[in-house]
Amino acid sequence: MLCHEDKNDHIFIHLVESANFNKGTNKIYLGVAGNLFAFACKVSFEKRYEGYVAFDSKSVLIEHYKKKLGATHYNGNRLNAKPL
Repeated sequence: MLCHEDKNDHIFIHLVESANFNKGTNKIYLGVAGNLFAFACKVSFEKRYEGYVAFDSKSVLIEHYKKKLGATHYNGNRLNAKPL
């Protein structure tokens, strides 16, 4: 599930969530969360925001998003990401 909002210069992601059956080591599908972030970036490109998205992360996932998505830690738990 993805919940996002158009902020007129970027897309803000309020929620990214995988189904319970698709979490942990026994997940059925790989890359679900990454594809949801990619979809938000696609929307950002379609809106001519150059792919920029922002989102708030759980603090334990900040380093994960920086590593996996190339996100930039902005302030508090807020991160910004732009596709390469």
